[in-house]
Amino acid sequence: MSGLPSNRHGITAVKTPLFASKAPLEWAVTHNGTLYTAQIPIDADGDLVEGGIEGQTRQTLSNLMHTLEAAGVGSDAVLQVLIYVTDRNDLPTVNRIYAEYFTAPFPNRAAMVVAGLAREGMLVELVVYAAVLK
Repeated sequence: MSGLPSNRHGITAVKTPLFASKAPLEWAVTHNGTLYTAQIPIDADGDLVEGGIEGQTRQTLSNLMHTLEAAGVGSDAVLQVLIYVTDRNDLPTVNRIYAEYFTAPFPNRAAMVVAGLAREGMLVELVVYAAVLK
């Protein structure tokens, strides 16, 4: 993470191994000791993964772990997770897989059921805030 340029407000992009999006976004940025990231279920080629909610949740959390690692922290640095799913019935599966990646004390969390997500076929998206070293 060090050595990457910051803007005049001290916001620094985190270089991740994730697919380089054509959209005007960074997969993660840091500012003032906090990492801000949103993760979706795409693979290294930018393709939406198959496997329903289980496959998509695993890919999304795997992408998150790669991002945290790129920022020099682990899942224990996560402060808050906002989970977006398109089907309320998918929450037990998301919870089961989520518990494989986090241990107590768990991050603060909220889950929202939404009508749809930006990419066609996407079933889950995570918005995550984590503590990082300045």
